[in-house]
Amino acid sequence: MNAQQNPAPTVDEGPAPTLQVVSAKTYRGANLWSYRQAMHFVVDLGVLEQYPSSAIDGFTDRLLEMVPGLHEHGCSLGRKGGFVERLHDGTWMGHIAEHVSLELQNLAGHRVTRGKTRSVPGHPGRYNMIFAYQEERVGRAAGEFAVRIVNHSVDPQAAPLDFSAELDDFLRLAQRTAFGPSTQAIIEEAESRDIPWIRLNQHSFVQLGQGVHAQRIRATMTSRTSALAVDVAGDKSMTTALLSGAGLPVPRSATTRDKEAAVELAESIGYPVVVKPLDGNHGRGVCLNLQDADEVREGFDTALAQSRRGIVVVESYVVGKDYRFLVIGGKLAAVAERVPAQVVGDGTSTVRELVDLANQDPRRGVGHEKVLTRIALDAAAEAYLAEQGHSPESVPAAGEAVPLVRTGNMSTGGISIDRTWEAHPDNIEIAEEAARIVGLDIAGIDFMCPDITQSVSEVGGAIVEVNAAPGFRMHTHPTEGEPQFIAKPVLDLLFPPGSPARVPIVAVTGTNGKTTTSRMVGHIMRGSGRHVGMTSTDGVAINERLVIRRDASGPKSARTVLQHPRVDFAVMEVARGGIIREGLGYDKNDVAVVTNVTADHLGLGGVDTVEQLAEIKSVIVSAVPRSGYAVLNADDPLVRQMRNRCRGQVVWFSMAEPGSAERAFVEKRLLRGGLAVLLEQTERGERIVLAEGKRWMPLTWTHTIPATYGGAARFNVANAMAAAGAAWCSGAPLHDIRAGLRSFAPDYYLSPGRLNRVDVNGAEVYVDYAHNPAGIEALGQFVVNRAAQLGEDDQAPQRIGVVGAAGDRRDDDIRELGRIAARYFDHLVVREDKNLRRRPAGESARLVLEGAREVAEAEGLAVTLHEQPDEQEACKLALGLAEPGDVVALAVDQHAEVMRGLEEFTHRAHPAPKDAGLMVADPDLS
Repeated sequence: MNAQQNPAPTVDEGPAPTLQVVSAKTYRGANLWSYRQAMHFVVDLGVLEQYPSSAIDGFTDRLLEMVPGLHEHGCSLGRKGGFVERLHDGTWMGHIAEHVSLELQNLAGHRVTRGKTRSVPGHPGRYNMIFAYQEERVGRAAGEFAVRIVNHSVDPQAAPLDFSAELDDFLRLAQRTAFGPSTQAIIEEAESRDIPWIRLNQHSFVQLGQGVHAQRIRATMTSRTSALAVDVAGDKSMTTALLSGAGLPVPRSATTRDKEAAVELAESIGYPVVVKPLDGNHGRGVCLNLQDADEVREGFDTALAQSRRGIVVVESYVVGKDYRFLVIGGKLAAVAERVPAQVVGDGTSTVRELVDLANQDPRRGVGHEKVLTRIALDAAAEAYLAEQGHSPESVPAAGEAVPLVRTGNMSTGGISIDRTWEAHPDNIEIAEEAARIVGLDIAGIDFMCPDITQSVSEVGGAIVEVNAAPGFRMHTHPTEGEPQFIAKPVLDLLFPPGSPARVPIVAVTGTNGKTTTSRMVGHIMRGSGRHVGMTSTDGVAINERLVIRRDASGPKSARTVLQHPRVDFAVMEVARGGIIREGLGYDKNDVAVVTNVTADHLGLGGVDTVEQLAEIKSVIVSAVPRSGYAVLNADDPLVRQMRNRCRGQVVWFSMAEPGSAERAFVEKRLLRGGLAVLLEQTERGERIVLAEGKRWMPLTWTHTIPATYGGAARFNVANAMAAAGAAWCSGAPLHDIRAGLRSFAPDYYLSPGRLNRVDVNGAEVYVDYAHNPAGIEALGQFVVNRAAQLGEDDQAPQRIGVVGAAGDRRDDDIRELGRIAARYFDHLVVREDKNLRRRPAGESARLVLEGAREVAEAEGLAVTLHEQPDEQEACKLALGLAEPGDVVALAVDQHAEVMRGLEEFTHRAHPAPKDAGLMVADPDLS
């Protein structure tokens, strides 16, 4: 963790509690600030920008009194107490709030340590406060609470704070929203094995692993837990009958719905007895050691109140200690002795005072947030005290143990003693057999016997209950004895050693070409036999079938793919906006592909330069592990620089000719054994080759790839090279890569809205999504190349274009789009998007036309300009200008509507030439 650097303070006025949160966002995966999920608060120090901690009298003492755990923080000094040294030497409030946020989460049982605070460029007094979290609601609450704590420490009078009450509220929030100890233990073991996980609801429902390898848990129930076994365990009468039938020791028992029948059963079984609900849990409604009919009647009412089905169990009372055997996968994992909550008299203190003293134990907390639960002196406890001749105000004799609850459950304040290595082999065998008979993969066997070290066949005892979804806290955090690492056998059960938990992830980003490249990669891997899940700006597709139609290039859609049970290979199109909002949505990608970085979306979301845009897009390169690859465009200087962010191996792709600086850059790395995808000129034409050091492997000629239209679409040549590199890194055989590229047709089925060709009245019409200057330039070059392929020297076809700009781009970026378009077309129709993005109608079209007229006049271009804001009408206008043999490029926003509109000009699809893609017959079928 690092503090921000500030100039020496100048004191103009007294310190005031002016720290405030300007904005807060949650990163759910790798992001600009961290490889892992993190909270990002922007805080404003106000006048505190002039006051480090050392300049405010009493600040450090007040802060440490409230949050003493800060003494353990090392900070940048790297040693215990380092942060406190920083406080005394002087550090700034954003940095302090970061540390308090982390410590509050640690108080809630969340082990988080990572954080950093950096100034916001151009905004004096504002800071980016980044800190780790485990559960996002707890993390956000911790950041907000930390700001209040810091302000209170600055001036308690001006910023009053009931710290104890707010801390309790915070801990209760953590208890409600954070994972319980059992789930947390499994998740921590999963993280230690590099098994990813996704929280599926607000409670303990969690997916471990990804796609086809995923397993689910809910607390300690797993994907392999039998529903029938859970039903059996929940029916205590049925469980007893099954165990008894197998010859295992169980108490005599019977069930009833009637109070007087319960008395008759107790007399038949013989006193003392136990009365409990048939389908209860956590010891609620269990009445032990009932000695007569009146006690049975009273116990019946207590048990009935906790029974969901209105059935009560009456069984013989087994004398002995309460033990919990935990059996996982048919093998004993741990044994704990459970001792009910109690206090021990000192001869002077009342029961209430003894309870308060016990609750001061730092190991006790609210609910499950600490090793032990606070003891509650409630009505049930008072009633039990009365049975023993005590009240909360009684003063027990010195050494007298006074139990407060009947059962040893941890949730009622009980303690646990680890007995794993003391259990007799006979008792272990009985517990394991009980779990197998009920059919549970994870079972809690409640054993009552005088001494667990001796066989129940010699000293007596019985299995009193079999529990599905048993809690782990008594074993992972025993009050006495060694903790047992029981999450390990759970993960061994779900993911046997050597079995995979992750699916390969290919992430694709760039200003242009990322959608087509993503689709090409998915198509190649689909042809290799993989079940591919893909996100793109068009939606989520599973095996090339669109299952969700929306812009799905963000982190939420990535998680949708990783949750799908059929996916064994994922291709993620990653957009700038999703990275800024939430990060990647996953922790790492095996392959990162960056097609290019050009000016687009500048002036939005705090991104004002193309260098900042490149920094954002490089997040996917940072998310590549040491075993992974980054496929980078060597022809783009900003993309080349991303090699410094990659921990894995870089695969370069370049269209540069031999002798160029870009080609020399790649060849230098090949001499060192590097990898690259290059173009090679041969007698048969241009072809793509895969280079590994000095070894060159021909892949395919560019004119055989339908998406390139005979090599005319140079941007699709680049996209095909990037896709080939990604598939190569992912282990696809060369013949599958070759076949995938040759079968990827740029039609509306495989690549909607990306250079789809339709023949209309003899003219070649291309529908594309080009929407920024670089995209329009690439489209314009294609039109020129295609026209050259089709035309003759004395009769060149007309080049007709429809273009438009998004209204949220900067004015000069919109003009630049017009300048570029004017250079490539004979007729240019300017339209507007349906969503004007807060611009007045007609304004973005006017700016495009301004740019087009400017360059036409300056360069003497013979371009005819047309304005038609409505997209459909603009396309009709362009088609009306076209003659047979002309080339028409429609750069549109709503490509599905445009494709439907083209049906007005043709009633059936015309076949494409052999060097082009297939035609679309009905865009609705996509």
